[in-house]
Amino acid sequence: MSRQQLPPQIKKIEVKNRTTGKPEVRYQVTTEAGVDPETGKRRQVRRRYRTEREAREALSSISAEAHAGTFVPRKTLTVSEVIDAYLASRHTLRPSSLSKLTYDLDTLRQFHGDKPIQSLTKADMDSMVRALTAGGTTTPKGRVRKPWGAKATNKVIASAARLLEDAKRQGLVARNVAEHVARVATTHRDMASFTESEVRQLLASLDGDRLAHAWHLALSGLRRGEIAGLRWDDVDLTSPHPSLTIRNNRVSAGGRSVEGDPKSFTSRRTLPMPESLRVALVAARERQHAERAAVGSAYRSGAYVVSNEIGDPYSPAVLSRYWREMLADHDMRHIRLHDARHTCATLMHLQGVPVSVIAAWIGHADASLTMKLYAHSQDDALRDAARSMFA
Repeated sequence: MSRQQLPPQIKKIEVKNRTTGKPEVRYQVTTEAGVDPETGKRRQVRRRYRTEREAREALSSISAEAHAGTFVPRKTLTVSEVIDAYLASRHTLRPSSLSKLTYDLDTLRQFHGDKPIQSLTKADMDSMVRALTAGGTTTPKGRVRKPWGAKATNKVIASAARLLEDAKRQGLVARNVAEHVARVATTHRDMASFTESEVRQLLASLDGDRLAHAWHLALSGLRRGEIAGLRWDDVDLTSPHPSLTIRNNRVSAGGRSVEGDPKSFTSRRTLPMPESLRVALVAARERQHAERAAVGSAYRSGAYVVSNEIGDPYSPAVLSRYWREMLADHDMRHIRLHDARHTCATLMHLQGVPVSVIAAWIGHADASLTMKLYAHSQDDALRDAARSMFA
């Protein structure tokens, strides 16, 4: 059987091995690859392969991709360079959202930042996921990572998938290798909340607690970031109808606090103030005035409702730690600080407050989401309902 003749796009050439200096045979593919979308000119590709078979397969693949408009030319861009360009393009994101996205993509950068973006594989992504969930790898700051949970790991996968999808749309990569990376399985966790009697017990035990007003705000349905970001300018304590307005959100992202607009449009809201909360805030205001007088010129702005002894706002993560410690000090069962928000919505629901009103109070746009997430009945309420059915 005679040897098949090479197509005109493939040429057998001889090159010198840079290491040994000896001549070696290569098969050079030179072919048209469609139109460059940036210049509008026809694009020509020239690549070399070790074997004739590799060259023929490459020619077939390049021709098919050029015909379909999916051909991606070779580029030397690294993962880090693509991340930088992607973050610069996300100028419409809120500062807090951009900070969180930066943190997630910095994890990808730490593992594969120097790798050419076109060389990144699904196996690379899978190895990163395994390393995060196992722990033991070292951060750029020299810290040893603890095993990551499912939520944090899956956020990194999702952010990487969005990055690579954008790179694919730009023609920087042929495929999104993070698209089909398996998410880490999450364990089901029921939402927790205090009963009405537990809320009364907790509030009664807060006398003398410097952060009592923060816990009142949490049990009034505010998110942790809303508590940390609330300013005195947004609190009206003197009018006949005291109120507070949620217009700032202070969240943790990448180990630092970032401020921005509330979580959503409906999160920006003005709430009438219950008397117990007003009393707690008045006491907090007086305490901060006394602390300013004691500290003198070293006192900071004191602009935030929940501030430390020198007038600086708290990190949201610090508030969660103080919440845990406070519950332990009072022998209360532990629920997350965010669960205090669940408590507010659940107790409103059990007291017959319309779901649409609960949604407006806690800042949800969709009342059905409020029902799904927060308005879950508690065991004692279910027992009361059973008794009423058969009374």
